[in-house]
Amino acid sequence: MSPTGSTDGRVLFDLDPDGRIATITLNNPGQRNSYDAAMRDAVARYLDRVAEDDDVVVVLLRGAEGVFSTGADMNNAYGWYGERDGKPQPAAKSRPSQRRRLTVDRKSFGFYHNLMGFPKVTVGEISGYALGGGFEMALMTDISVIARDTRIGMPATRFLGPALGSLHMFFHRLGPVLARRLLLTGDIIDAGAVEHLGVFTETCDPAAVGARARYWAAKAAKMPADGVVIAKEAFRLVEQSQAYQGEEVASYLFHAYGTNLQFGPGEFNFVKTRAQYGTKEAFRLRDEHFHVPEP
Repeated sequence: MSPTGSTDGRVLFDLDPDGRIATITLNNPGQRNSYDAAMRDAVARYLDRVAEDDDVVVVLLRGAEGVFSTGADMNNAYGWYGERDGKPQPAAKSRPSQRRRLTVDRKSFGFYHNLMGFPKVTVGEISGYALGGGFEMALMTDISVIARDTRIGMPATRFLGPALGSLHMFFHRLGPVLARRLLLTGDIIDAGAVEHLGVFTETCDPAAVGARARYWAAKAAKMPADGVVIAKEAFRLVEQSQAYQGEEVASYLFHAYGTNLQFGPGEFNFVKTRAQYGTKEAFRLRDEHFHVPEP
C-alpha cells in the first residue's frame, strides 16, 4: 500500500497495486467532508491518475470518519465563482455575472460528467451523509454500498432552486417520481427508505459498510482489465444514447441559471440570511422556514 495526500491533506489517495485497487478519500471531517473547488480538483487529478494506470481496475470512493460527503462547501456559496486564473475576484461579495456562472459551472459539471463515464470500475463506500454533490457522486458510482441510516438528498434546492445537479442522472437512477420528490421539496431521507427501489447496489448496517465496499471492490478487481474498460465504454455509449442525451450541456446550463434566482417576499434567501446572521444560524432558519408539520 502506498498512501499519499493532496497538498493540504483534505483528499487522500491510496494505491494497492497487488489488489489493483485505488482508494480516494475525502478527508475534511470537520466539515462533514464537504468539498471546495480545490478538493474537487484534487479528486479529479487522482481520477486521471487511475484512468491512466493500466494496472488499476477499481477506484473506491469514500469519506473519512464515517461520513461520505455533504457536498459542496456552502460556507461561501459565491466563493465558487470568485477565482479566475488563480486570482481572487470580487464575486464573493456580489452576485457573479451570468457569464461567470456559465464558465465555472461548465467546468464543475465536466467533473461529474467524467466521473459518470469513468473508464474503470467505481465503488462507493457511503455512510453518514451523502448530500448535494456527495449524493450525486454516490449515485454515479458503478457499485454503491450504503448504510441504511445514511442521510441522502439535495437540500440546497431549498435555496438555490430545484434545477440543481445532473438532472438526467437523477431521473435515470432514481426514477421520475423519487427524483421530483427530492428536487421539489429538498427532503433529506434515510437510504433505508428507498432500499426496496434498488437505487444502490447494497444497503446494509452501518458497521458493515467499509467491509462490504472493500468486498465489492476486490470482486470487481478480479475482472480482466481490458474487459472492464471496454465494458465501461459500452455502458457509457448505451447510457448516453438512452438516458443522458443533452446531459453535458443541460446540467451546467440549468445550474448556472438556477443559482441566479430572485427571491420574492416570504421566500427564503439563504445567501442574504447567511450574510446577516452567519452560516450556522442561516441553516437553522432555513430548516425552520421549510418545516411543514405532517397531518
